Amino acid sequence: MEEVLKKLEELDIHYELVNHKPVFTIEDMNHLDKEIFKGAEICKNLFLRDQKGKRHFLVVLCSEKKADMANIQEQALSTRLSFASSERLMKYLKLEAGHVSPMGLIHDENYQVEVLIDEDLKNKKLLAVHPNTNEASILISYEDLIKFIQAMGNEYAFIKI
Repeated sequence: MEEVLKKLEELDIHYELVNHKPVFTIEDMNHLDKEIFKGAEICKNLFLRDQKGKRHFLVVLCSEKKADMANIQEQALSTRLSFASSERLMKYLKLEAGHVSPMGLIHDENYQVEVLIDEDLKNKKLLAVHPNTNEASILISYEDLIKFIQAMGNEYAFIKI
């Protein structure tokens, strides 16, 4: 988490850190006091791989949406998608299951993870994502999240979910 906060400060990205009990799913997040998120859209993050395990995707979407794998696959011009293993998650983003976040891109030194962002996030003023731990969330503007992703150097695209 400290590495992420330091990088945000280096990039002159404004954020607010909110500590909370550990959460592993969006359902767990929904049980937290909503007041602490100050109206931010809680982001759901999925780490996916293609059929041969050659391409890896971090999908960032609105928490209330269900991910249609076939739709995401089509927009990513990919072979069949499935959830990546916890071993792959550790290898590429150095994260454990339940901690998936765009902030994990800080560890993807070879830019191997493609980021797919739900277009509807563009309409949100404030987003909540984990700072690579599920015991806290960062409240960050949509624009600053994009700035962070760009600074990490990973390819990204917008998709309709």
